[in-house]
Amino acid sequence: MTTNLSPTLQLNNGDTMPALGLGVAQSSPEDTAEAVRTAIEAGYRLIDTAAAYGNEREVGEGIRQSGIDRKELFVTTKLWVTDFGEHTTRSAFETSLEKLGLDYVDLYLLHWPLPAEFASTIESYKIVQGLQEESLTCAIGVCNFTPDHLTQLMDATTVVPAVNQVELHPYFPQRELQTFAAQHGIITEAWSPIGGVNVYTTSDTDKQRRVLEEPALRAIAEAHGKTPAQVILRWHLQQGRCAIPKSVNAGRIAENFDVFDFELSPEELSAIDGLDTGTRGGPDPDQVNSTTFS
Repeated sequence: MTTNLSPTLQLNNGDTMPALGLGVAQSSPEDTAEAVRTAIEAGYRLIDTAAAYGNEREVGEGIRQSGIDRKELFVTTKLWVTDFGEHTTRSAFETSLEKLGLDYVDLYLLHWPLPAEFASTIESYKIVQGLQEESLTCAIGVCNFTPDHLTQLMDATTVVPAVNQVELHPYFPQRELQTFAAQHGIITEAWSPIGGVNVYTTSDTDKQRRVLEEPALRAIAEAHGKTPAQVILRWHLQQGRCAIPKSVNAGRIAENFDVFDFELSPEELSAIDGLDTGTRGGPDPDQVNSTTFS
């Protein structure tokens, strides 16, 4: 097993988490266990799943197949919005833990805010605080929260989220959110970190942009003997974020982890920053409700 492990980020509870991990959103259950085992063998130590992904059981199987000591891994899962509330949050967590086959998780996240039902969001977060006090999860946090959502949550609770996992890539870097998070000691974690699956229309409606085909990225990649995807992941790492690229392809899993032997210059980082379109590919967190994904 390789020892080429990811650098780590310091959480606000004193723990550390790997800066690069494997995401399994939209990974089919039949592919997930093998992907997780392959990733661990490649050196990954962060595995990110969620109740809503329907593959927690297979994530656990992949972990067991790898033979790795549980203490070497950082496992994240998430509470789905339909399980928010006093009577369902804890049971949903226990179901996730049972499917994973673990005694604890390293990070437990609320998957989305519910702006129109924010009282239930706060209620669930308070219950998750209790899970942390019981050492059932080492750290707690949220996903897809805006600065306003974070402010409301922090005003009503006693534990600042350790992590806010959000859509973030060169076309949508969310700089204001990143600044807010840093000011409050919250790690920003990027889902869809490469953004290559999304196509963004420009002001010219006859044209579309694909981030992996951007000339600036391709030139930087060629200069370093890397792929555009590797350059984007390096951009995340050098700017202090966590990134969780998703793949079930063994070659791509290895490629995504091969980003620790080069460094981007300030000019190259600035060129990637300049790709910002201000356009998200996923749902707007301010518009999400309990039926958005049904």
